[in-house]
Amino acid sequence: MALLSSSPKPSATPGHGDEWALVDVETSGLRPGQDRVLSLAVLTLDAHGRQTGEYHTLLDPGCDPGPVHVHGLTSERLAGAPTFGQVAPKVGEYLDGRVFVAHNAHFDYNFLSHEFARAGLVLPVGRRLCTLALNRLVGPPTADLKLGTLAAHYGVRQERAHDAQDDVRVLSAILRGSLGAAERLGLSLPFLDCPPRQGFRPRTPKVPCAYRNPGRLERGMPLVQGMKVSITGDTHVSREELVARSVEAGLNMTTSVSGQTSALVTNDPATASGKLRRAADEGVLLLDEPTYLRLLEDVRPGQAKGAARQPRAGRVPVSGATATPAPSAAPAVSVPEPRVPASTVTPLSTPKGRGRGPLAGRRVLVLGGTHGEAAEVRVRAVARGASVAVNLSAGVTDVVVLPGGEADTRRSRVTSLGLRVHDADWLLAAESVVLAESAESAEPVALAESTESAAPGALPRSVAENPRDGAELMVRGAVIDLSETGTAWTVAAAWAQHTACDVDVVAFALDAHEKVPGDEDFVFHGAPEHPDGTVRLATDGPTGQAVSVELERLPLEIHRVVVAAAIDGDATFSEVGAIEITALRGVGAAPAARATLDAATTERTMILAELYRRGDGWRLRAVGQGYDHGLADLARGYGVDVAG
Repeated sequence: MALLSSSPKPSATPGHGDEWALVDVETSGLRPGQDRVLSLAVLTLDAHGRQTGEYHTLLDPGCDPGPVHVHGLTSERLAGAPTFGQVAPKVGEYLDGRVFVAHNAHFDYNFLSHEFARAGLVLPVGRRLCTLALNRLVGPPTADLKLGTLAAHYGVRQERAHDAQDDVRVLSAILRGSLGAAERLGLSLPFLDCPPRQGFRPRTPKVPCAYRNPGRLERGMPLVQGMKVSITGDTHVSREELVARSVEAGLNMTTSVSGQTSALVTNDPATASGKLRRAADEGVLLLDEPTYLRLLEDVRPGQAKGAARQPRAGRVPVSGATATPAPSAAPAVSVPEPRVPASTVTPLSTPKGRGRGPLAGRRVLVLGGTHGEAAEVRVRAVARGASVAVNLSAGVTDVVVLPGGEADTRRSRVTSLGLRVHDADWLLAAESVVLAESAESAEPVALAESTESAAPGALPRSVAENPRDGAELMVRGAVIDLSETGTAWTVAAAWAQHTACDVDVVAFALDAHEKVPGDEDFVFHGAPEHPDGTVRLATDGPTGQAVSVELERLPLEIHRVVVAAAIDGDATFSEVGAIEITALRGVGAAPAARATLDAATTERTMILAELYRRGDGWRLRAVGQGYDHGLADLARGYGVDVAG
């Protein structure tokens, strides 16, 4: 499996002198490779923020419009509208040469990429900016970062939610306010370069299997619905037809081989393909095509996924099968799993862990010091009830300056904002310091006038007035219960750009044996979405990426989803610095929990968090376990067949 792709990468452009194309799309679903755009709007601004053009249209998607209760676009309303192919050249004129801007930009960008590809064109976007990612950096005093909430904060009224034309109007005010707030904080804008997708084709979606996997096939026994089957090499019946007939029979067709695979179909078992090597390692039965076609004529009923759990059946024998051994692959790298006692579990429904202590409500940023010194200060701050920032956001109330911190480029911003500045000894006497400050003043130092009267983009008076600061504070190894698992949970990672390197966030969907059932269960920048859409990776900016998981839609064989980060190159996490992770329900929601993780010295990969089954529910653990090896070795340790 290749680990390379033309995925968006950080842009080196630091400035604001750009023209902007603000975009919003309404769609028939959430999956760009499968669903279609129903309406779109583009609003262009010059480098001074003045509107220079606007375009909006309904579209005939050629399919069911999907959730009409959300967007209100019925088939009747869309009847007679142009197809995307008819308007694509005009849309391209508005986008070409401008920075693509959207709220949750990877969603709109990916949908338009697919639509342009269907029209035989390339999306003319060189760079993009996500206002959701930008506001994660700014940290405005809002209950969440949804479009309507930010609209109220930045002084514009949202009149018609999920209407593309109104959404880009609102987005223009949010962009102006966000840029102003970022400038006051001295934040670099999270631009992403978007190279053209050469040879891009819309992906044929994987059809989810409705049946549980009953286990392996053995000689002389029939196929059973839910069995996992993979195909390798040339076939006499076309691959597409063979897969379609298998899916119709109730089989789970996969693109890779794992310990969960029931059978591998091949007409040439002597070929040293990766699938055949893996099948030999796992003891997966090989079927020739005639045998497989004969078995397809009588597939036995399986157990529906919604039915009560039953003990998994043993291996089932089958006649006419070929059990030719193949060359064995290299042994997997062992990846140890940190375990935390159950006593550390903290349910989200209780106030425990929400910043109790003398520094409760404070948000601390550390400047300067060695990696170890800064990490120690951050641990002390969290132990005293404070949350820890990795960037200078609007929520920061206190700054600890260690040796070398005076030269930090953010130091002048800290002074101009009037933030409290301390040395390392401050945390050792935190309780007496807080009591003294309370006696001197009934209010903390103000960063700006009241947000009610301040101009759009103004900074909050203090984090104590910021309702977003109610997130659960997690230390390394802490565990929380995840509620409302019907909504996708997102683990977002952010870091400061202390050194010139790329950091890639990845996810592994693991079975009960702590291995990926197939290579498709490894989600990374080259394959940013699981085929069934249950695990997705989004790149928000050069210092922020997020993994979203639809927990209730995950196959029952998936027991754990591991979220990790890996450095591309020879740098280490001691050079990158701390990584802050936040857990939230849905796009733009307020963080439900956060943790700041420091690897020690030489690590190049780090397990950030894991979501895992516990009874009928799910839990999240903040891990922070680093390893010296690279991403390829980490992937092999979880059973991914990495080429080379």
